Amino acid sequence: MGVAWGVIGAAIDCYETALAYAKSRVQFGRPIAGFQLVQEKLVWMVQEITKAQLLALRLTRMMEAGAATPAQISLAKRNNVWMALECARKARDILGAVGITDRYSVIRHLMNLEAVYTYEGTHDIHALVVGHDITGISAFGGS
Repeated sequence: MGVAWGVIGAAIDCYETALAYAKSRVQFGRPIAGFQLVQEKLVWMVQEITKAQLLALRLTRMMEAGAATPAQISLAKRNNVWMALECARKARDILGAVGITDRYSVIRHLMNLEAVYTYEGTHDIHALVVGHDITGISAFGGS
């Protein structure tokens, strides 16, 4: 649960950093926030952050009721870590060359999220947990 919520904070910081930068960075006589590809990336981030918040909130309510299953927890972790990592990548892209420097928090989030993607069960293992839940067939070799 903590992971499902925690990565949302990283994604929000990446989004806010990219938005502020895009509004202030002028290229070809106007802020890059006015370019279609930058706006698409920002919209994607807002959209996915919102969905992740709703997923984490629903899981929280289910856990409070004692009704959450391990597969539902895996689904939330899998989705939200992936979402946050993609937000960090899009933010780094919007920041351009300064996106890989420590001047902005985005690269730190990106590196941390790459680690979380691996050590929190990995994206693929969570897929197998959810896959077993929806098919009733274990991909781990057991029943």
